[in-house]
Amino acid sequence: MSTIWWILLIIVALIAGVALGFFIARQYMMKYLKENPPINEEMLRMMMMQMGQKPSQKKINQMMNQMNKISNKK
Repeated sequence: MSTIWWILLIIVALIAGVALGFFIARQYMMKYLKENPPINEEMLRMMMMQMGQKPSQKKINQMMNQMNKISNKK
């Protein structure tokens, strides 16, 4: 009878650990994305201006498309 309780306890602890890990990872990712938002067109325009380039809408669209292709491959 004691062995059954140990197995049950291990299964319950495993399920609780997975659930807790999921919620902790979710909170961490939400905090990370809030502090480091993904790059959008406005941020790209500012970076190009800081590098001394005059950004046209065509250039910005090309760079956004490249970044989207790279992120979709992963």
